[in-house]
This record gives sequence, C-alpha cells and structure tokens, in this order.
Amino acid sequence: MSDPIPYYQCIIPPYMLRSIVENGSPMQKGRALESLSVSGQFRGQRQAHSEMPKYGPLAAAGPAVKQRIIYDAGTGTTLPGIKVREEGAPPSSDVAVNEAYDGSGYTYDLFLDAYQRNSIDGNGLRLDSTVHYGKGYDNAFWNGKQMVYGDGDEDIPEDQRLFNRFTISIDVIGHELSHGVTQYEAALAYQGQPGALNESMSDVFGVMVKQKSLNQTAQEADWIIGAGLFTSRVNGVGIRSMKAPGTAYDDPVLGKDPQPAHMKDYVSTYEDNGGVHINSGIPNRAFYIAATEIGGYAWEKAGRIWYVTLRDKLSSSSNFLAAAQATYQAAGELYGEGSVEQKAVEKGWTTVGIQIGSGGTSDNQGCLAAPVTMIRSLFKPKEAAKK
Repeated sequence: MSDPIPYYQCIIPPYMLRSIVENGSPMQKGRALESLSVSGQFRGQRQAHSEMPKYGPLAAAGPAVKQRIIYDAGTGTTLPGIKVREEGAPPSSDVAVNEAYDGSGYTYDLFLDAYQRNSIDGNGLRLDSTVHYGKGYDNAFWNGKQMVYGDGDEDIPEDQRLFNRFTISIDVIGHELSHGVTQYEAALAYQGQPGALNESMSDVFGVMVKQKSLNQTAQEADWIIGAGLFTSRVNGVGIRSMKAPGTAYDDPVLGKDPQPAHMKDYVSTYEDNGGVHINSGIPNRAFYIAATEIGGYAWEKAGRIWYVTLRDKLSSSSNFLAAAQATYQAAGELYGEGSVEQKAVEKGWTTVGIQIGSGGTSDNQGCLAAPVTMIRSLFKPKEAAKK
C-alpha cells in the first residue's frame, strides 16, 4: 500500500508508524494512528506550494537578513498558532521554542555562509515554525511554507515513550527545512528514485547543519539522522545512518531499519511512495563516502558539489544515475577534471553500485532508469517494515 500523501513529507516515515501500530502497546498504537491520520489534513498542500514559480537568488540590493518567528499551537492543530518569539527576542522559558529558533537559524546560516543562499527560497524567506502541534503528535514536517513540530511522547508515562520532542534534533530541523530548498530548486518528484533523492538531499543538508553547528569534520561526525529523537526505551541510535544504512535501529516496536546501502539491495515497493525514505540510504552512503574521502568539513566541498547539483543540474524526474553523473560533473567544474574531489564523488557512487558514465549500475540496472509504473509492473510490492 502506498503512502496516501505523495507530497507531504514528515521526518518519521509511514512504515515506522505502521510498525508501531502492529507491535506497540494500546497507547503507542493510538499515538501512531493519530500521527498517521494527521497527514490527511495536509493532502495536496505541499504540492500546491511546490508548484509556485521558482525565483533565483536575491539580487544584490543589500545584505541578507535572517528572520525567524516561532509560534505555539498549544497542542492544537490550527497553524500557525500564537507568536511566542521573533528575531532578536531573548530566549523563552520553553525549550522547544528555543530549539526551533536556534535550529532554523543554524540552517539559515549553513545555506548563507557556505553557499551564499539567502534563506530557503533564495530570496530571504522568513522562517516560521510552530511548536507543540497536536497532542502527542509523533512527527515534524515542512508544509511548503513553514515548519511544524510535535511534542512526541512527553505527556505519557515514561515506560510508554518512544519519541522525545521533535525539536530536540537539529539535523531533523535542517532536514525538513531543506525540503523547502528542494521545493524551490529541482522540485524532485516525491515518488520512486526522484523521491528518494529528495529525501537524501534533505539528509545531506540536515546532517551538515548539525556538523557545522558542532564544528565537526566529516571524520568526527556520527552521520546519524535523528540522534536524540528516540527515548532510552528504543533500541536504536536514530532514524537513519548515512554511514551504514540499515543499522540505525532494530527494535521490537519500531521494527528494523530497512534502508539498503547498495543498489543490489534496492527495495521495489508501493510502501512509502515507492521507498523514498528507504532507498535514500543508497545516495546517502554515496555522499558520506565522498565527504570522508575529500576530508575536512563536509559542507565546504562535498556539500558545495551537492548544492550546485541540486540548484543547477537536477530536474523533477532525476534518478540516481542522473544524480551521480551530475555530482561528478559539478565536482569537475568546481575543482577540476580528475581532481581529488571528483575522484571522491566517483568512489562514493561506485561503492553503492552506480557506475558513472556507464549508462547503468553494477546491480539492478533496470530499476535505475525505469519509470515507477514500469517498476510496479515488474515487481511485487515488498512490505518494507517487515524486511
């Protein structure tokens, strides 16, 4: 069964919530069902925003100005809620407010300092965020124009808690805001390989927001998406590992991390919009390898290659091979043909089974270029949560 909201992107994938429904306690099941049902309220909203005209970077009319507003939904579902903090205001007594404020600021800083991009849209878009959305809402999302965060399980007995508040993880904030950058640039379709690239781009920039905020080199970083999001009851370190896809969690309630790290293990499924959160492990690992091969700070060279690729070289239907070739080309243009950086990019993609310039992959070639409808006709769906 495919996810019913093809343009609605949350940090917690639907198969994880469905695993909780299948394996959790009555209280945990209720929370997961509620989080799944909330998605229906936003059907088509992201699609409408993604179809807005694309504008280039702001003309040189003055310095870029960071603008943030944080709202409180008060456990309701009306957006944006009550304004509780704005740019330049002192910290709040509410930790979620401060985390949303700081996380959106670090994301803004990454794109401005590293890539000279003025906010999410390139034109100084104000970064609005709403905290305390819903009662026990186990997710966070960018709805096409603002960030929204649930409180996780902080209001239920400790022995039932699976998720901490969703502002706790700075890379989650960076991940979701980066969906906005993709929305204004390549507008990668949220299905199959383009959708997996969409998710991977958000993981790439989300993890770099965290690394830059901590001043970590590629070698020092943990490469975990969602570190700190799980409570101590969950057997896992985060929701995804870019370094070792498929190893982030293995829990009786949440299930096992289904991400593949190589094209030979590519998952063909109706679930999760054709596996957008699942197969993103393949390009995620390619970036991790490229960044660690180049060395230093990931956002400086590897990140610039991926940013230029997203901005200038991908289209809505780009697949993994197109991304591999585009990043290789971008590395050559930025750092020279045959450069250390270009060779690192090539090694990253080759390691995950994608041969640049070969017209295919070392494994599973048919999946690389085939449209989603063709994939569905060739393969029976696999339930990713049971993999």
